[in-house]
Amino acid sequence: MADPIDVLDFWLGEVGPDGWYAASDTLDAQCRERFFDLWQAALDGGMEHWVDGTVGTLAYLVICDQLARNMHRGDAKSFATDPQARAAARVALENGWDMAAPEPERQFFYLPFMHSEDFADQLLCVSLFRNKMPESGAEQVLHARAHENIIRRFGRFPFRNAALGRNNTAEEAQFMAEGAYGAVVRAMKASHATSA
Repeated sequence: MADPIDVLDFWLGEVGPDGWYAASDTLDAQCRERFFDLWQAALDGGMEHWVDGTVGTLAYLVICDQLARNMHRGDAKSFATDPQARAAARVALENGWDMAAPEPERQFFYLPFMHSEDFADQLLCVSLFRNKMPESGAEQVLHARAHENIIRRFGRFPFRNAALGRNNTAEEAQFMAEGAYGAVVRAMKASHATSA
């Protein structure tokens, strides 16, 4: 089984920022092949010993919050380890471990809150990106605010409904038909450009 350094070498080094948000069947397959056993162990509660300091916790968060989405794209399992990720992120914040990670890696301590369907977590996420990611600037805050906007509006992420077996409301169906998340980001960018 891989260790934290293996996870971070892969995600931070091999994949890197250009691949973190790019959907790729090849990358998804690599994630499953190399790290499925770790994800399953985390799901089963057998990886909490990694949540101890910056490096181990960062690797744990990458497994539970990032690789899970690659391994199980389009499936409810994508979100199965989100509770573990949020719990680990809270421990990291309490201990200041996030601030020992440089940018842009530091974002992975905050993304579990961006991925949460709890509104308080969304507000926390916006605050974290605003106050603790100064080098990432407005782009990261924009995405945090876009997620917060969607949870404020719907109380959940409509683009997860199909994977989770949830029925869309009429308003959610319209949201999806009009471009979903991408449309929210574009509208917020346009609004910012107009008001600037």
